[in-house]
Amino acid sequence: MTRIVVGQGSCGIAAGAGKVYAALEAALGKERDGVSLGITGCIGMCFLEPIVDIYKDGDLHRLVKVSEKDAEVIAEAVRSGDMSKLCSLEISKEDAEFLSKQTRIALRNCGITDPTDINSYVERGGYGAIKKVLSEMTPEDVIETVKVSGLAGRGGAGFPTWFKWNAARKAKGEKKYLICNADEGDPGAFMDRAVLESDPHNLLEGMLIGAYAIGADEAVIYVRAEYPLAIVRLEEAIRQAESAGYVGDNILGSSFSCRFRIKAGAGAFVCGEETALIESLEGNRGMPRLKPPFPAEAGYWLKPSNINNVETYANVAWIINNGGEAFAAMGTPTSKGTKVFALTGKIKRGGLVEIPMGKTLRDVIFDIGGGIKNDAEFKAVQMGGPSGGCIPAELLDTVIDYKELSATGAIMGSGGMVVMDSSTCMVGMAKFFLDFTAKESCGKCVHCRIGTKRMQEILIRIVEGKGKEGDIELLEELCRAIKDGALCGLGQTAPNPVLTTIRYFRNEYEAHIKDKKCPAHECAELLTFSIDKEKCRGCTLCASKCPVSAISGEKKSAHVIDAEKCIKCGQCRTLCRFGAVKVD
Repeated sequence: MTRIVVGQGSCGIAAGAGKVYAALEAALGKERDGVSLGITGCIGMCFLEPIVDIYKDGDLHRLVKVSEKDAEVIAEAVRSGDMSKLCSLEISKEDAEFLSKQTRIALRNCGITDPTDINSYVERGGYGAIKKVLSEMTPEDVIETVKVSGLAGRGGAGFPTWFKWNAARKAKGEKKYLICNADEGDPGAFMDRAVLESDPHNLLEGMLIGAYAIGADEAVIYVRAEYPLAIVRLEEAIRQAESAGYVGDNILGSSFSCRFRIKAGAGAFVCGEETALIESLEGNRGMPRLKPPFPAEAGYWLKPSNINNVETYANVAWIINNGGEAFAAMGTPTSKGTKVFALTGKIKRGGLVEIPMGKTLRDVIFDIGGGIKNDAEFKAVQMGGPSGGCIPAELLDTVIDYKELSATGAIMGSGGMVVMDSSTCMVGMAKFFLDFTAKESCGKCVHCRIGTKRMQEILIRIVEGKGKEGDIELLEELCRAIKDGALCGLGQTAPNPVLTTIRYFRNEYEAHIKDKKCPAHECAELLTFSIDKEKCRGCTLCASKCPVSAISGEKKSAHVIDAEKCIKCGQCRTLCRFGAVKVD
């Protein structure tokens, strides 16, 4: 049997994978003569979508950037057995290194199994870990195995998973809950979405093992409503698991019972904080609770509860099957195992990367990611989303683990990694993240509600050329006050992007404030557009396209920009074929 598999994660569908699948279905016809057509999830190479994998005679032929027009050629090559007809579509050796240089545990099935078919998961050993747990291990054995593995929470805090499980296990109360935090909200982050869409049964199995360990009979997945495909596939996975006896009462003939349900979150970033998530689950406005008591003691409906994120649970079945020691053998002394990152921004190969802890930022950005788009100069990488910080080029060899990243002023976070080149204004970047956190603040505590707003106002003033002496010092003072006084992690980490950009790019702040210039030429209010008379050919293209008629001049004569009229849209610079438009 020759199998043709089309990647149907959100990224693939957005790139046209649905149309490619329909075209292949038509090209293959009803009589397929030993050829099957199916789907899979995202394999992580988002920069090459749509992706079509052909499994034939034990070999994998990976076709990339496939279009509807290629369907007939693919169908003919498969029928004839002449795969050389597809050489122009096959992945290059360089792009294939994107995957070959990774170590995949949480993502081990993504882009390989069919997320809509439980049998596809079972064929790769799926649900073998829960069988092992129920037949051979006590809850204490499970917790000890996770302890040996060194698995830490992958949602950002890096708290030991076994400790949370053990606390919930020992908490008094007959009714306990296991909760999955799938409220992934960091800009540029899509690690959890990939697992939800591409390998939902792996999440369910990890949660089942966690529920058994803490003594919970009910599991809840709190997932963003903005992930509709993930919700659909999770719902189907739960139905299939129930039918197969992996979910429900007396699972696999044991005394262990566990049922699942899904809660779609309304899109509040603060609900990524576990107590705010619990409030939302209970039907209240998502606002953090004072701690203690912690969720392990009084969580959902004030019952003992355990909360981990998607990636944390996605490692659990592998750890049970392979042993805690195998997971702990990867990584660094303080950060064990692998970590998934969403590589985005000014990067040649954007997508999902899973690497052992201990690799450097350079390894990820240049070795796996292929370096900066258009071979531009690398400037910084934003780690940890709005709660993280910007790490500059001189720290590119920083080791990826919780301790080393924290020393830079950034954090591991859930795994967002936004790459920036020399065209990025670091003051503007700090403003972008402050805009986000100020809007997403729940408003419960004054430091976060008012403090982030005041910081936002100062940053807006600076990028508009209205910055004043003392603004940098005022920002630093506000940052310290907010970190010390905010109630939850959102407010406590909101200053990180500002603090790290001031720490590493203070000269850019000073240029905005003192010189009224943006070194990156990104802040429109601080730019001056002019035309080089020596280079201008008088083609009139810029004048004809200027939206405010700010450019004048005779044909075949040098043109002039009226600074009073110019709205600094940059259209003239984009259109000019002679490089005559200057920006200062």
